[in-house]
Amino acid sequence: MAATTAPAATRAAADRTGTPQARRNPPRLRTVIVAAAAYVVALIFILPYIEMALTALRPPKELLDADYVPHHFAWSNFTSLWSTGLGSNLRVSLMVAGGATALVLLVAIPAAYYTARRRFRGRSVFLLLVLVTQMFQPTALVVGIFGQFNQLGMIDDPTALILVNAGFNMAFAIWILNAYFGAIPKELEEAALVDGCTRLGAMFKVIIPLALPGIVTALIFTFIAAWNEFIVALTLTSTPSNEPLTVGLNNFIGAYSVDWQHLFAGSVIATIPVIILFALIERKVVSGLTAGSVK
Repeated sequence: MAATTAPAATRAAADRTGTPQARRNPPRLRTVIVAAAAYVVALIFILPYIEMALTALRPPKELLDADYVPHHFAWSNFTSLWSTGLGSNLRVSLMVAGGATALVLLVAIPAAYYTARRRFRGRSVFLLLVLVTQMFQPTALVVGIFGQFNQLGMIDDPTALILVNAGFNMAFAIWILNAYFGAIPKELEEAALVDGCTRLGAMFKVIIPLALPGIVTALIFTFIAAWNEFIVALTLTSTPSNEPLTVGLNNFIGAYSVDWQHLFAGSVIATIPVIILFALIERKVVSGLTAGSVK
């Protein structure tokens, strides 16, 4: 019994005397400087959002005050905002961004997988043409886009916005997913085929989980691009109830005055879905990075 307790007593005494075993190494000066610089950069990036939130809470009489923090918080700026039709604008934006993202992934995943695994004639030309489409911006083609959808009778239809946003984000998704699929060893897929999986089963059970970080990147890029799109949405919509959030917020800017409180309150609300998306997808990125590891 004494032999058993002696080492424990020795370790406890050593801890009390402050031996190197018990002392923690202080952080190095370089680590402290890098951490401080990171906090400063983060603060610089977050300050505009703090200013936006504080302006959204200012009453009209304090709008031009020099004080950074308002003396009275006007929470009514957020509650009265919904009477302006912002709810329908938010619904349209979620429909357009979500629909465009789903359509892009539905087309880009099989296209990128096939081009990464098959060496067919014209493959390089196909990928080059896909990349060339990134050179054309919706602003330069907005007149042709309006004429085409006008002939189809799809003006003031959210489906038109879904198709346009999906088309202009398809190239990026195909290219980044092609790189991810091409980096996955073919032996993993061949092993799944030997174990009895079909080609489609191997794709969903092996390839897609390993390429999940690339899929998440394409998802985030497409959703944010569709969420922030303004020019085409302004051109293809005419009624306030069918306008997305970007166009709805623009209505608070008048010819002679700007409704700053509601404009900034709506901007705060517009950032919430993107923040929620990042919070949900962060876990998927980690699971995608660890998928397929040796267990």
